[in-house]
Amino acid sequence: MSLAHGRPYLAIPGPSVIPDAVLQAMHRASPNIYEGALIDMVAGMVPDLKRVARTDGHVAIYISNGHGLWEAALSNVAAPGEKVLVMATGAFGHGWAEVAERLGLEVEVIEHGRQTPADPERLRDALKADRDGRIRAVLAVHVDTATSIRSDVAPLRAVLDEVGHPALIMVDCIASLGCDMFEMDGWGADVMLAASQKGLMVPPGMGFVFFNDRARAQRQGLARVSYYWDWTPRAEPELFYQYFAGTAPTHHLYGLRVALDMIHAEGMEAVWARHATLARAIWAAVETWGADGPLRLNVADPAYRSHAVTALRVGKPFGAQLREWTDRQAGVTLGIGLGMSDEDDPLGQGFFRFGHMGHVNAHMILGLLGTVEAGLLALGVPHGEGGVAAAARVVAEG
Repeated sequence: MSLAHGRPYLAIPGPSVIPDAVLQAMHRASPNIYEGALIDMVAGMVPDLKRVARTDGHVAIYISNGHGLWEAALSNVAAPGEKVLVMATGAFGHGWAEVAERLGLEVEVIEHGRQTPADPERLRDALKADRDGRIRAVLAVHVDTATSIRSDVAPLRAVLDEVGHPALIMVDCIASLGCDMFEMDGWGADVMLAASQKGLMVPPGMGFVFFNDRARAQRQGLARVSYYWDWTPRAEPELFYQYFAGTAPTHHLYGLRVALDMIHAEGMEAVWARHATLARAIWAAVETWGADGPLRLNVADPAYRSHAVTALRVGKPFGAQLREWTDRQAGVTLGIGLGMSDEDDPLGQGFFRFGHMGHVNAHMILGLLGTVEAGLLALGVPHGEGGVAAAARVVAEG
């Protein structure tokens, strides 16, 4: 007998749970895209997007997923033959590097493995070795969605400033914006990428590239940028269609308006605090289960764990079996172990992930953990007792 009948819970690290209010805002007839309320609404959303990013800079809106944002950001700062440096902390750093290579850029990758955050000292060595100043940008992923590694951005900026290197610092915040604390201007990021489907609580399909005046000046020095990816008309539109290089993603925009209202009503600091507390509850449960069994958090040091996604290892075939059980028997979908396979587990059957980003609260996370604990029992996976109770204590303490 399955107990999954009822409302399912998608506990993967994006797309995240969409609030009912966002869905209701999107459920409407198509609007006039040439004049009227939609045009005014979008103009009013731009400052609210910047408030989430903590920047006074510029923002370009794209009808795109994260892979498109990687290309958009690179297309505005570097020309074919120029060089970028990638601080890879998991699959998504390597994915951004691959996009750079396909654009004809020279790419240097500093490999950090799957359990280590971006290392400022390794960046320092690479910049000092770049005596001719060929590196146009340093690419870093704030939270790698595959490994759940969170890297500190401000120390990377500090190294660039200390060395006196002119490269931009570009940060992928697709998994982290609206979940993990991020201060674009305060931490010195020149370019930042975010997408609609995670902390912003809107369906996939819309993305954002934030950039400051240093990045804007680097764009102006390029001989050409493709019509679609050029961020200048999107950030400084003379006509409404230029925000999107064509027809607006109308219903996504209605949903985003409501999502931004929800974020700012709660308060950015409160949003960060909620995600941090719920993440600690998850860690407490996993550490309790792992005290007498194979389950482990991928990131050992809490300082480098994301508050939006948690990658776990339980050993094959338990990861795949647990995901199947929670989905079939309880209606909870866990994330696959993306980019975490190894020689002993080439299909990644021993890994899985929790997404805990955006529209999540205490009862959702405690329900998720209760379901996982039931799955461990049902499958006979060795584990320590009291994982859910440990999480409940974290929630009780707030």
